[in-house]
Amino acid sequence: IMDLMSVIALFALITAQCARASAPNFVLLFADDLGYGDLGCFGHPSSLTPNLDRLAARGLRFTDFYVTSAVCSPSRAALLTGRYQTRSGIYPGVLYPGSKGGLPLNETTVAEVLKSKGYATAIVGKWHLGLGPNGIYLPTRQGFDSYLGIPYSHDQGPCQNLTCFPPDVKCYGFCDQGVVTVPLMCNENIKRQPADFLQLEKAYSEFASQFISDAVQNNHPFFLYYPSHHTHYPQYAGADYAGKSPRGPFGDSLMEFDGTVGKILRTLEETGVINNTLIFFTGDNGPELMRKSRGGNAGLMKCGKSTTYEGGMREPAIAYWPGSIQPGVTRALASSLDILPTFAKLAGAALPDVQLDGFDMTNILLNHRPSERKTIFYYPTDPSEKHSVFAVRWKNFKAHYYTRGASHSRSTPDSDCSSLPLLHHDPPLLYNLESDPSEYYNLNSSEWDSVLKQIQAAKEHFEASMVFGESEISKGRDSALEPCCIPNCTPKPECCHCTSAL
Repeated sequence: IMDLMSVIALFALITAQCARASAPNFVLLFADDLGYGDLGCFGHPSSLTPNLDRLAARGLRFTDFYVTSAVCSPSRAALLTGRYQTRSGIYPGVLYPGSKGGLPLNETTVAEVLKSKGYATAIVGKWHLGLGPNGIYLPTRQGFDSYLGIPYSHDQGPCQNLTCFPPDVKCYGFCDQGVVTVPLMCNENIKRQPADFLQLEKAYSEFASQFISDAVQNNHPFFLYYPSHHTHYPQYAGADYAGKSPRGPFGDSLMEFDGTVGKILRTLEETGVINNTLIFFTGDNGPELMRKSRGGNAGLMKCGKSTTYEGGMREPAIAYWPGSIQPGVTRALASSLDILPTFAKLAGAALPDVQLDGFDMTNILLNHRPSERKTIFYYPTDPSEKHSVFAVRWKNFKAHYYTRGASHSRSTPDSDCSSLPLLHHDPPLLYNLESDPSEYYNLNSSEWDSVLKQIQAAKEHFEASMVFGESEISKGRDSALEPCCIPNCTPKPECCHCTSAL
């Protein structure tokens, strides 16, 4: 006769297998300018992130997870397509409100992959992959059924007169000038301009909860993508979180993001689909260290945003799926490129017929097995065929062929983070990231020659497969393309001002 614990374990196994028999749901959480050391579960002593900490404690926490760029737009392009941004043309730098280009429509997003299997799809938050003429690059043209959010970074419009904290604390800094204020869009229409930061997360959590509830009611599997504005500059938070964190404005902003995550989790529980939903969390790039205490923390990692050091492109990541993913920590090498092939595998969807750079992570997630991935390639924010990748990680080792600091990472005592001249290294700088994650100690003796040969071979193999797409960002900008709630009004941008209830 089985004892009670054996019965419980058998029931949990049967429940998990039954959940996996139906198509799983996916929730993809994507923080903004969040450092490796910013979360409580990744070691920050004063960040209050109870919901993300709960996901980490009951899910799988990644120690070696990477994004493909140290700035917003290219990182997001790679996340959604499973392809390096150099292939899709989302380089150099980022897209702007009046950018003529955007994520090419012939690129296949993870939303489009899942829609082929009957998934309902939605995005809530920051898009930052273009608007273009008549909104041709918006999410609703890229596989998402519905969208609520600001279509680019919320600092890409004047913010000095906007309220970021209650009752009327103005945003810290000036943000971008001479352009329209940031709009809140619903699908392809402007709902409010400028967006009301104090009510934004409330609107987002309500939208997300309604989307989940509707999908469950209609018996559709679903994909919810929540790319948050938090914790990008300027930080903001509504009344429920303002002044509540011991970490100041950055901590309040992070706490509000965590609160929205908590509301999404509650909806998944209330609708009864939490055990059939894979939740994956990570961030787009490292912290903007130039903002000092308002700019995040890379923890042990060197430098931050806009650099190819670890602090720029190594991100916290968590996978959570009750009954399917056993709690633990994995040192498996993984990347945001791996999201699309992993979701496709779990949904039973066909992969796009293009060169993909991602690997299926299901063996890591479901079996805690090693990664199929052996390499990470680090492109700078302005990649070129001339310089190619700046650095390569192979297994535990990382070789820097070029290094360069960035203004986004200045203000730290480490001069490498802010030193702007491009430095070429021959032989490359070599670090063992297992014993030296901070990239302090160059392995410059001949005993490491065999490792450098392996890295060089991997680099050459990758470069041979890389075909640079036409740069979308180099197509330039046109102020007429900036989103305005009153078309053809004058004087623009000042006349673009509309309010409505959220």
